[in-house]
Amino acid sequence: MRLNQVTVSSGDLDAAERFYRLLGLELIVRADGYLRFVCPDGGSTFSVEFVAGTVAPGSTTVYFESDELDAEHARLTAAGVAFEHPPQDMAWRWREARLRDPDGNRLCLFHAGEDRRDPPWRIRG
Repeated sequence: MRLNQVTVSSGDLDAAERFYRLLGLELIVRADGYLRFVCPDGGSTFSVEFVAGTVAPGSTTVYFESDELDAEHARLTAAGVAFEHPPQDMAWRWREARLRDPDGNRLCLFHAGEDRRDPPWRIRG
């Protein structure tokens, strides 16, 4: 089984489209009330669906991995994207930066390298 996509809600698809294109995702579908993007690496997709009214952010966090996290943070900051915290090394050996999209959905840009799937504490067997 593979993860195909993650879908978040948005009250403003135009703002969501601009934001996710700025992150580097490629728009592949724009339909009534729906956007679908392909991630530049790995073949995963990401979608946004329209909801009327204000989106109430939930407890979901969407993770986007980048091999050049610090450069990506600098690029996005220069483009006016606000981060909750800049890239920092975490206790679980990932480097993470946290931000929110225009609707308040939580995002984590990170770099984990081999620790993403094979951390030293991975359950074996």
